[in-house]
Amino acid sequence: MLEEAKQVCPTTTRRLVGEGALLVDVRERAEVARTAFDVPNIVNIPLAELEQRWSELPKDREIVLVCETGERSLKATYYLQFHGFTRVSNMQNGLLKWMRKGFPVIGERYETPVASASSCCGG
Repeated sequence: MLEEAKQVCPTTTRRLVGEGALLVDVRERAEVARTAFDVPNIVNIPLAELEQRWSELPKDREIVLVCETGERSLKATYYLQFHGFTRVSNMQNGLLKWMRKGFPVIGERYETPVASASSCCGG
């Protein structure tokens, strides 16, 4: 059985990245092109590609997984834990919380999830 995923806030994420953690954005490339975390050495591995690409990630380094709301990155965190990663965390509430805190992004700032704006079910 997997341990419960470690969750960190955007403020802690910034500290961890400053201490050498790797930020891994699991959003799709189009989402990253619209708005990206302004963080050095960030890696983009869309969740849909994680199954093929997880071995590119270092097991000996702290990793924080991020997405727009924290849901996809939580799935990715559990996926990596399943594959033996012990130094992984999920950034809670994702890019939306990051932007609400005024942390740096490249591109468009927005307040609500992109998917809900175009969802068939409304938002």
